[in-house]
Amino acid sequence: MSRKHPVIAVTGSSGAGTTTVKRAFENLFRREKRKNVRIPPPSIERRSEIRGEKGIQAAIIEGDSLHSLDRMAFRAAAAEAASKGHNTFSHFGPEANHFDKIEETFKTYGETGMCKRRYYVHSEEEAALHNRHFGLTNLKPGVFTPWEDIEQDSDLLFYEGLHGLATDGKHDAAKYVDLGIGVVPVVNLEWIQKIHRDGAERGYSAEATVDTIMRRMPDYIKYITPQFSRTDINFQRVATVDTSNPFIARDIPTPDESFVIIRFRNPKGVNFPYMLTMIPNSFMSRANTLVVPGGKMSYALEIILAPMVHEMIENKKS
Repeated sequence: MSRKHPVIAVTGSSGAGTTTVKRAFENLFRREKRKNVRIPPPSIERRSEIRGEKGIQAAIIEGDSLHSLDRMAFRAAAAEAASKGHNTFSHFGPEANHFDKIEETFKTYGETGMCKRRYYVHSEEEAALHNRHFGLTNLKPGVFTPWEDIEQDSDLLFYEGLHGLATDGKHDAAKYVDLGIGVVPVVNLEWIQKIHRDGAERGYSAEATVDTIMRRMPDYIKYITPQFSRTDINFQRVATVDTSNPFIARDIPTPDESFVIIRFRNPKGVNFPYMLTMIPNSFMSRANTLVVPGGKMSYALEIILAPMVHEMIENKKS
């Protein structure tokens, strides 16, 4: 962990909603910097680092970029594993990820304020943007970009993905993380979100997504779930409507049809009275657990995270 070069990691399973937390952090960074904004290169505009009047700048690492296999290589490896009776090969386990590079990235950044970064190309649009940025013509969906150095003088490293606090017994990313955030809907809700997202954004049938869920389950239990005992804060959305059979749900429960349970690993110094005052209809369910209406999750994120980001920057200055 590093006061001078802090690392924030937001981690959660596929379909959990880590993007919501990422956007809350981006809003915090952006709101602090309305003057002297650095315009990012066109190829990485949506993920870029932001500089502003108070000098805060975040270098963003996407978890997908630290998989060890691109799309075609993963399919080939999964098929080979299945031919040998191993039907649980997945993106959740160490066989398809660079746990060593995640640890190395966090450690190197904490020590030097610099590290390497690449991107995973999800779509044709991203391929075109990255080809322009890297001066290439051969990038296509399903591959990784070349590695490059992050920019100089960033204030913190921000990771969002599957394995921000993962360990496989050899490598331990969590020990280099200054603030770990878990995004963990109850599992039926997580599955509903994944089924609908994969259908809407990726064209997968519900049956194909269910097969993926089943294949990933052993790695989910072994490598994803344990991270949430190592996080500093967990955000867990719980539906207030029936989700008992997630595989036939016609829609995702809305934010207003849910609560968000926010667990602080160490409640010492957390200003719960202020949060209860600022977030309407919130309440404490335990001494370290705040419950807020689902529709107030984004607002609650900013209320909770803003002081933490400010403290990191002040510690960095000192």
